[in-house]
Amino acid sequence: MQIVIASSNLHKIREIRSILKPRLPFDYLSLLDFPSYQPPEETGSTFEENAFIKATHAASALKRWVIADDSGLVVPALKDRPGVHSRRFAGEHASDKENRQKLVQELDPISESERIGYYTCALALASPEGIQKQVQGLCEGSLILAPRGSQGFGYDPLFLKYDYNKTFAEMDEETKNKISHRRKALDKLFPFLEELLRTG
Repeated sequence: MQIVIASSNLHKIREIRSILKPRLPFDYLSLLDFPSYQPPEETGSTFEENAFIKATHAASALKRWVIADDSGLVVPALKDRPGVHSRRFAGEHASDKENRQKLVQELDPISESERIGYYTCALALASPEGIQKQVQGLCEGSLILAPRGSQGFGYDPLFLKYDYNKTFAEMDEETKNKISHRRKALDKLFPFLEELLRTG
C-alpha cells in the first residue's frame, strides 16, 4: 500500500522514512514523485493548521493516503518565533545558514538562562476523503550562539538537547531519530498507521 509523505524536503523525507519503514512496510512516496503537483500556500497561523492544509490538499489531489508534517523551532523569549516561519525566518528564500544567523542575532542580547526553546512537529494523516488524525510532538532544549556539528538541518547546530550535551547536528542519525520531535509525533501516529496497513 502506498502512502505519500507530503514534502519535497529530503531531510524530512529521509527522517520520516527511516523511523516508519522498519515497523510499517508501506510503499513510501513523497512529493518528489509527483513533480507536476503544486503544494498549497501555507496560510495557517499554527503548525497544526499548516499540516492540515498540506495533508488534505495532497490527499485530494493525488488520490492517496498522505502524511503531512509542519514543524519548527519555538523560542518563548522571542515571542515564540521563529515558529511557523522557521523555514523563512530570514526571508522567503533564506538558506538554513541565514536563518541560523538571524536567530543568533536575536538571541545574543538575551541572557543565557532565557535561551531555551523547543522543536514542535505537527503531523496530519489524510485520505482522499479528508483528515483522519492529527498529532503533535515536542522536543525541548537550550540554544547556543556558536553552531556545533555537521549533521541534521535547519536550526540543529544551535539546538542543544537537554540531558545529552550535544546539539542535534552533533548526534548520529539513529540517536536523533529516537528522541526528536518528529519521532514523538510519529509514535502517536503508529497505531493509526498500523490499523491502516492491516485494513487498507
